[in-house]
Amino acid sequence: MPESTPADIQWFIYALADNGVLSVSDGFKLFHTLPDGSGLGEYAQCVLDRLASELSEEDASAIVEQFQALADYASEQGQSGELPPFTEEDFASDDSYEEAETAEPAQEYGDIAGAGELGDKEALHFEAFDIDFSGINSYADLPSLSDTATLSDAELAGRMIYLLSCLRHLGCSDLHISGGSAPFVRRQLQIERIDSYVLTAEDSFRLNTSLLSAASKAEFVENQDMGYALEVGTCRFRVCLMQEKDGTSGSYRLVPDHICTLKELGFMDKDIPTIERLLDYNNGLILVTGPIGAGKTTTLASLIDIVNAKRQDHIITVEDPIEILQISRGCQVTQREVGQHTASYSRALKAALREDPDVIVIGEMHDLETIENAITAAETGHLVIGTMHTGDAPNTLNRLLDVFPPAQQPQIRAMTAGSMRGIVCQQLIPDGFGGLTLVYEIMLNTMAVSNIISEGKAFQLKSTMAVGVKQGMCTMDQCILEKFNQGLITYEAGRPYMVDSATIAQMEQLHAVREAQKLKAQAQRR
Repeated sequence: MPESTPADIQWFIYALADNGVLSVSDGFKLFHTLPDGSGLGEYAQCVLDRLASELSEEDASAIVEQFQALADYASEQGQSGELPPFTEEDFASDDSYEEAETAEPAQEYGDIAGAGELGDKEALHFEAFDIDFSGINSYADLPSLSDTATLSDAELAGRMIYLLSCLRHLGCSDLHISGGSAPFVRRQLQIERIDSYVLTAEDSFRLNTSLLSAASKAEFVENQDMGYALEVGTCRFRVCLMQEKDGTSGSYRLVPDHICTLKELGFMDKDIPTIERLLDYNNGLILVTGPIGAGKTTTLASLIDIVNAKRQDHIITVEDPIEILQISRGCQVTQREVGQHTASYSRALKAALREDPDVIVIGEMHDLETIENAITAAETGHLVIGTMHTGDAPNTLNRLLDVFPPAQQPQIRAMTAGSMRGIVCQQLIPDGFGGLTLVYEIMLNTMAVSNIISEGKAFQLKSTMAVGVKQGMCTMDQCILEKFNQGLITYEAGRPYMVDSATIAQMEQLHAVREAQKLKAQAQRR
């Protein structure tokens, strides 16, 4: 049968079989029921019609997009001149396709065969398990990974989906699967082991690639790095895979399952109107900065959601990967993923200027061309919102300007002084009550700040921000002090993160007064 079948059709059948949609044998039989001369489009439609006969309208719509991705892959592979690596067993007569039509979907975490939505790297999708989380109270309640070598690929995929779902329930932010190490998570900023079993290189490779299609797995083996978005039901995860000296390492970031409001994120009531006012501008540059793991992505999503609700504009986002989905409301939201929809941030930003945007959102500004294009876009009538990995407002401006050659910096300083709207720099720290709290500083581009930027005197920003409270600005130290004053953070948790002596003195005085009041209350109770 393969000899009389076009190469692109063979690759399409290979991809379908690899994703558990139908067997190779059934795939060829189905193709040969079509009229002579039928191509990839007709065959894909035939398979789709057969699969969609018992699907809901929503599921059928979703599978169309996945089929298109498979068809594109098959077409590209067909032009390469190579044929799929079929084996003799692939053509054994079986009824797997007919069984797949009537079988009940697997619900046990040990078997997830066919649950992956066709290996779509843009957003690999699996159906969520019906899990009774009342029995998941600690890491001891999780399944061990010590039996990895004995499980099939489908069972491993199920184990990973089950594990990620349970870790979300336990409040973890990241899962790490690495060779030569026991699996561990990050919870409340702390690293915690969830199993004592040390994974072998083979274990870690199979676990980290169990959710991938054959094509994506081959791509990872070739490139040795891969990033993609994973969907489990309505929950999303950002996955980054890499090869290292002990084998394969995978990092799974648990993305919030909804778009949080600024208040939910931890911004104080007095500061929320200031941030929202930044989004009223029709042009200019707004930066959300902070170290890795500071919650920049969730803050960025919240800002997009505010614009989406209050304006009627065209928003273009460029992300790597797309983590939080935005549904168009007042605005038309166009989300693009680096590597999937565009080659790079800078290329997408150049293209965006010709796509009639009002608001451009850049997931990460880290290179000269991207930063230059962002400043240019902000000057040419667009509101640009981006993120950078910097610790405070002065360092943000230094980083923004220092990527440019010295001869170009005076011009860029002038452009930035005119286009900058504000900087929100944030980090997550322990609150002293067993959780985390968001602390931040806000810089607004007042006349004084504009002069500081144009003159290159970023070291003066802290003092200007400290006295700019009436305009809505605050420093990190002032934010910690205010949160302590409101009882949102303890003295012991907040004090190590403060550097300004005057603000520290205020906090120590307030702490001393509270301690004295506690002692007095205790004495009165006696």
